[in-house]
Amino acid sequence: MSGHNKWSTIKRKKEKEDNKRGRIFTKVIKEITLAARDGGGDPDGNPRLRTAILNAKESNMPADNIERAIKKGTGELPGVVYEEITYEGHAFGVSLLIEVVTDNRNRATGEIRHVFTRHSGDLGAVGSVTWMFDKKGMIEVDGSKTKFDDVMEIAADAGAEDVVEEDGVIHVTTQVADTYKVKKVLEDKGISVTNAQMIKVPQSTVQLDEGKSASFLKLVDALEDLDDVQNVYSNIDISDEMMEKLSQ
Repeated sequence: MSGHNKWSTIKRKKEKEDNKRGRIFTKVIKEITLAARDGGGDPDGNPRLRTAILNAKESNMPADNIERAIKKGTGELPGVVYEEITYEGHAFGVSLLIEVVTDNRNRATGEIRHVFTRHSGDLGAVGSVTWMFDKKGMIEVDGSKTKFDDVMEIAADAGAEDVVEEDGVIHVTTQVADTYKVKKVLEDKGISVTNAQMIKVPQSTVQLDEGKSASFLKLVDALEDLDDVQNVYSNIDISDEMMEKLSQ
């Protein structure tokens, strides 16, 4: 799991930049709308919506924006019809999954294909990459406010698969079906959860040299800059030493 958590650290830094530009708002609104469309507008009975609202609040999204997104999803307000698509590809020997929410499939496909071409990557056929990733639940806790041992003990008793800490963030990995149960147990014990979501975890990882790692991250940055892209997952594993070099 260390490779994924380092990758999460890169994503969080990117998301902080996105938040300043307002781009993260668009992604969160789409997720809220889809969650409400598929599971109803009551967060108590819709775990996906509950998580989306939590993430919206963490991004300091105004309550009015959240409410409008929910109503657009349930049909109480007119809104755009979104489609969820997963693209698969390769670059520098690394596999990627790109989760997209769009109101225009042709535009999304064209933009993603252009990014892959510009950054020496290739889009793959459906199913060419998906099998390499497992769907998991990921719960994040602020390590500066909570002791790691406390989180580990509570999460393990609640059925978590793994608990690790990197860069001040405690990552609790669960089976998909156990995500919200573990999250509730943590919160009932007074531990504040900063994020909870479904993620894709690679079954195996690939390491690249510094030059290729830098080029690969430029590809990921370009993908995440696309308005239709919600999440990008890969099976790259970046060492601590490499992370430090790339962050300079």
